[in-house]
Amino acid sequence: MMQRKNRFQKRERPVAKNCPFCKGKTDPDYKDSGALSRYMSERGKILGMSRTGICSKHQRAVTHAIKLARHVALLPFVVRA
Repeated sequence: MMQRKNRFQKRERPVAKNCPFCKGKTDPDYKDSGALSRYMSERGKILGMSRTGICSKHQRAVTHAIKLARHVALLPFVVRA
């Protein structure tokens, strides 16, 4: 069966899998809030693997590091406009 698309649904362009953590042989660190903010939207949401291009192992690590940085008050939970 053919799946119907919602006419309001945006088409996301896939990003190539170029994991900077695999290339540099590093792991995401919760103390590096500048690097972690690259993986968050302007509203403060964590971006998915299809938008960031990092591998699944490091996506889970980035998510954990962002949540830890929020609890230690290095990153905001909600960005107010």
